[in-house]
Amino acid sequence: MQKTVTTNSKVKVITMNSIVMALYLALTLLVAPVSSGPIQFRISESLNHLVVFNRKLMWGVLGGVIVYNFFFGFGAIDALYGGMQSFISLGLTALLYKKVPNVMLRLALNTVFFTATMCIIAYMLAPQGGAAFWGNYATLALSEFVTMAVAAPIMYWINKSVHFEKRA
Repeated sequence: MQKTVTTNSKVKVITMNSIVMALYLALTLLVAPVSSGPIQFRISESLNHLVVFNRKLMWGVLGGVIVYNFFFGFGAIDALYGGMQSFISLGLTALLYKKVPNVMLRLALNTVFFTATMCIIAYMLAPQGGAAFWGNYATLALSEFVTMAVAAPIMYWINKSVHFEKRA
């Protein structure tokens, strides 16, 4: 009986992450003209906040980022840099899950992590540094901050009904 429960739990986690990944891709494609480049308003980035409620959903978000960037962004280099940026930010948030019990604070920290690590994407877009790097970082960080800051209270409100922590 124990093995069946464990297997069902693993299948549930894989299924939920697959749904999150598909949703990330659909939402990113929905706003495709502004999903890549030095200014990115990906409404799918709101799904980054899922990790605040349930660490197990990290892999669906990360998978969505990597698949979108590889096939619809700038290819393998974008998948690598975007995946690295998301992995670092999501990983930091996941590590704080038990250390920071206040959900609102975790949402704020998650927003800060994603905003700060946009320097990785800025470096990908302007590897020589200089003014191009700082210009890219300013626009990327601002667009990421706005998206994540607007999404935080929305995801908090949605969680009140959906209870993401119980979904995977």
